[in-house]
Amino acid sequence: MKHLLLLAFFLIDGCWNPVDKPAEKPARQPNIVFILVDELRWNALGCMGHPFVKTPNIDRIAREGMLMKNAYVTTPVCSPSRATFLTGQYAHTNKIIKNTRYNEMTHQLITYPRLLQQAGYKTAFIGKWHMGDDTSPRPGFDRWICTPANKVDKLNPTLNVDGQMTTFKSHVTDVLTEEAVKFIKANKDKPFNISLFHTAVHGPYIPSERNKSLFKDQPIERTLSARSPVVGKPALVGKNGQPPEGDEAIRNQLRMLVDIDDGVGLLLKTLEEEKILDNTVVIFASDNGYLWGEHGQGQKRLAYEESIRIPFLVRYPPMVRAGSTSDAPILNIDFAPTVLELAGLPVQHQMQGQSLLPVLKGGKLKNRESMLFEYYIEPTGIPTWKAVRTDKWKYIHYPDLKDSDELYSLQEDPHEMNNLINEPKMQPVVKEMDAELKKLLATYP
Repeated sequence: MKHLLLLAFFLIDGCWNPVDKPAEKPARQPNIVFILVDELRWNALGCMGHPFVKTPNIDRIAREGMLMKNAYVTTPVCSPSRATFLTGQYAHTNKIIKNTRYNEMTHQLITYPRLLQQAGYKTAFIGKWHMGDDTSPRPGFDRWICTPANKVDKLNPTLNVDGQMTTFKSHVTDVLTEEAVKFIKANKDKPFNISLFHTAVHGPYIPSERNKSLFKDQPIERTLSARSPVVGKPALVGKNGQPPEGDEAIRNQLRMLVDIDDGVGLLLKTLEEEKILDNTVVIFASDNGYLWGEHGQGQKRLAYEESIRIPFLVRYPPMVRAGSTSDAPILNIDFAPTVLELAGLPVQHQMQGQSLLPVLKGGKLKNRESMLFEYYIEPTGIPTWKAVRTDKWKYIHYPDLKDSDELYSLQEDPHEMNNLINEPKMQPVVKEMDAELKKLLATYP
């Protein structure tokens, strides 16, 4: 009867494909812990080369696993990015395209935790859902601890715990970590999945008491594109988006990152004490990048590297060689297929990404010579854009603006300061990249 009900679920929701072949299940399905940080810049970690931030526990994931140097989100905004991680679909496919109210829709999404739960995993969502202002439990989770969408109290937060609003007396980062620890201890004898979606390092910038004085005398170095005039970017003229933040705000972001690092240390220690660390896939990433004044902008929402690029680390000794790195370009549409294959479950046909198992084993993905990115206008004023990136070029198309497109040579101009779109000798490249953009949009309807 259980198998019949599962089959009915897939048929009703339209996510089961009779040609999908189940992957071979490992002898003991691994636990999967996904730590997602809110708005963490790709190079803010110690292991990514930050000049003064120390993140020893996060760095341990890379030291004992793999650091993926070229990881990106397809839409650099909180709600669409989270939906893409969970569904393996582009925003234009799953329809979560902006930071707005998607309450009813997100109760219907077919997410990888929902599929893991159907296959027998114990599942927990802990943290910031942020796809609508409804904090009530979503399908697919045995444990639900959710922060309010529009008012996240960093101190003494009130959270939705399995349908009941509950106030905690601590810093929110510590609360979320401690709840993940409790879930691990309660479910150590069975396969489990934890989606630990931190509210940090998103504002308001209030670090814990223990870390609030870190870096107080540390100067913040700005990149070349943050110190230079903005030229050749007509789409940004009169569209201020979010102004760059000051040095102290950046210091507070980094202090909050250290709060998260403390929590990662506690999680790894707990998994080790319960003797399940090496049978647990630990993945660390961010929902989008963050601009620290590059191109005159703050926050995210733009197609530039600081906005779309994220940290991505994986620890899983049975598969991933310690201390390994990968230059393979990966996207957050790849996350859900990866988790399903790690669990020995079929990758669903509606998922648009690829499983990263070949990369985790030291290889590459197929047909990833170019990557598609997208953004849909919100009240900030940043206009709608579509973009395509290769290892050599980035082409940004603004469909609602005339004469505003951009082309950058990523090898010669990594800071994306010299827009080549109108250079006569670049017109064959513009034509080629525009054709590639159209091809990708047709490939991922």
